[in-house]
Amino acid sequence: MQIEYDKKEQVALYEKFDALQKKLVPLWEQIGRSDPGGSFIEDENTMVVLPSLTVDLEFDFAAQQAYEERMLFMLFLLRQPHVRIIYLTSAPIQQEIIDYYLDILPSVTITNARKRLIQISPHDLSNRPLVTKLLERPKLMEEIRNAIPNLEMAHLVPFLTTDLERDFAVQLGIPMYAANPRFFAFGTKSGCRQIFAEEGVQHPQGAENIFSKDDLVQALSEMRAQKPEVEKVIVKHNDGVSGYGNATLDLADLPAPKSADEKTALAERLKELQFELADVNYDWYIEELESKGGIVEELIDGDIIFSPSVQLRISPLGDVELLSTHDQILGGPSGQVYMGARFPANPEYGPMITREAEKVGKRFAKEGVVGRFALDFIVLRSRWRWEQYAIEVNLRKGGTTHPYLVLHFLTGGKFDADLGVYKTLQGHPKYYVATDALKSEAFKKLTPKQLFDLVSAHRLHFDHTRHTGIVLHMISSVSTLGKLGLTAIGDSPEHAQDIYQKFVDVLEKAVS
Repeated sequence: MQIEYDKKEQVALYEKFDALQKKLVPLWEQIGRSDPGGSFIEDENTMVVLPSLTVDLEFDFAAQQAYEERMLFMLFLLRQPHVRIIYLTSAPIQQEIIDYYLDILPSVTITNARKRLIQISPHDLSNRPLVTKLLERPKLMEEIRNAIPNLEMAHLVPFLTTDLERDFAVQLGIPMYAANPRFFAFGTKSGCRQIFAEEGVQHPQGAENIFSKDDLVQALSEMRAQKPEVEKVIVKHNDGVSGYGNATLDLADLPAPKSADEKTALAERLKELQFELADVNYDWYIEELESKGGIVEELIDGDIIFSPSVQLRISPLGDVELLSTHDQILGGPSGQVYMGARFPANPEYGPMITREAEKVGKRFAKEGVVGRFALDFIVLRSRWRWEQYAIEVNLRKGGTTHPYLVLHFLTGGKFDADLGVYKTLQGHPKYYVATDALKSEAFKKLTPKQLFDLVSAHRLHFDHTRHTGIVLHMISSVSTLGKLGLTAIGDSPEHAQDIYQKFVDVLEKAVS
């Protein structure tokens, strides 16, 4: 979601924003050391956490609040004695959920951590983005600003960035540790295909910058001429997230490429688009395509195929860091909707995709991008080797951000991108299985407190001695949506899966 300004307003806002962003360079000594494993911060450092879902998707309020609470892993940074967190949500978070996270904190008392946590909410139950709710309330913005002891030692941590998040940072007078919204196009489906092409990163055959049915038909015709054996394609809206905005199309039994009636047949075939979102209809989908643009590309398929991702970080100094790899767990009608992930990705292809991701990271660093982002790939076994295709850039925090940072903030370890292995400070390898989509109507019988009791009673709570166990998220939605998320951390892939499955079994037995 972007908002419209006249040219003069846009220039003025960016001048103020650019001046604030320069403060990230001296602040990086503090921000970079906020990660566990480094030296403790000696100067007070305030983080304003803005988990706003500024996207063109409608969520009911229970889902919106749950996703806003997904960034509560940031509370683990309160283990640093001089870190102060201002956490913003549409509605206040239940105290027992806050206590659950503070109880997991190592090396600090809950009382001390709570003194350095400020929660502010507009008490607005509408389904609009959180940042909009805050910006339209000047007195609440003043309250947030007054809660920051030193504006020179503070920064904004958003979930994603649009002009609204930029405006929020400008109004508070603090820099934003995330991608400048100027680079919004890099995170669109068309933009990332262009970046892949320019940086020599292999990606599926296709076309970008499609803004009409005629564009789509023309692109399909050209794809078939270049590769007649293409049987299935995927169409994506430029700003679609988590598989929403995606649709597949079967190209079987059409007239021969470049034949006289091919384009007429293709136009008719478009009506058979299969949408990932159940309530999407053809007319709406085409309207969105015409409004925001999109891409079409070959749907990569094979007998042995996986969907890994690579997470990176670019510092304000321009350094590119490869943070993690994941094998994504996908669902939906054609496997395009993010459901969860396993960490790390298979080491057979993990280092291969990190090398490709690094090309994009270096390009982004050269452009001036700052913050965390991720690249999605498709890999398939082709005869004797793995073959990879880059398919998407998420220029924001995503579904793999919070489980990785849960592990990192609690263990203080580091991911070795060359080996594809994560080790704690003590040198012990760690693995996890994570999901945002553990859901059942029966789970509505449970309250958050009952969830916590189940975890404790069955000894699944995160153990700081062994660095294994369950960490829950999206907890508030269990009673209303029957949905929750979790990260199950273990000493091996099998151990992590066993912990995950044990929790699922315990949960299902409790509601049966």
